[in-house]
Amino acid sequence: MANETRFSNRVADYIKYRPSYPQALIECLISRAQLTVDAQVADIGAGTGIFSKLLLDRGFTVMAVEPNAKMLAAAREQLSGNDRFSYQQNNAEQTGLADQSVDLICAAQAFHWFNTDLSKQEFRRILKPDGYLALVWNQRSLQQPLQSEYEQLLRKYSSDYSQVNHMNLTPTELASCFAQGAMQEYSFDNQQEFDLSGLIGRIQSTSYCPATGSQAYEQLMAAVKVLFCKYQAGGKLRLEYETKLYLGKLC
Repeated sequence: MANETRFSNRVADYIKYRPSYPQALIECLISRAQLTVDAQVADIGAGTGIFSKLLLDRGFTVMAVEPNAKMLAAAREQLSGNDRFSYQQNNAEQTGLADQSVDLICAAQAFHWFNTDLSKQEFRRILKPDGYLALVWNQRSLQQPLQSEYEQLLRKYSSDYSQVNHMNLTPTELASCFAQGAMQEYSFDNQQEFDLSGLIGRIQSTSYCPATGSQAYEQLMAAVKVLFCKYQAGGKLRLEYETKLYLGKLC
């Protein structure tokens, strides 16, 4: 499946069940990237606009770039009432943004879908000389027993999970996106709480969830229900994340 269309049938679940990002991360980003109120921010791989909204709420001008038409339509529906929001249906390798037009490039839960070399070349073109790049992921806390067992289920029943998992990116690969020695790494606690239907929706929001009705899907759902019963308390289950921010100037 092409990366650009992976989420086309998952938009509703993505909006409802994907985690947002901690306010502490936004505060850190503003401080470390020295953002002022007139900053121009490019949200590349903006999806349904989760990260764009957090930036708009802090008063920045945000240009969302997203290749998936349905994901972008969801972002437009939610955010187009803000006159500091604009959007383009393009990809990270050809954003359509002007040369040296942005103070900050953000890629939240998205950079692992990009062609690294081509996107870095494009980022150099659109970023102002003193601008910053921010790569952000909500990373599931695998030391949590629940998450460890959940990880095993994904590897067993999701055929391409191992190939598309953003945690495949090595520290060396991440550091190569930034000027030598410039990458700063920050971690923040984040969490979601779900009932069983919410947990199923969270799984269905992922690109690697097996097709509904397939044998792998039915097996995964059966295993998830067992997992939920094992770890739930009062009908709720908590997913914990370590939200990672990699920030610096470009190489």
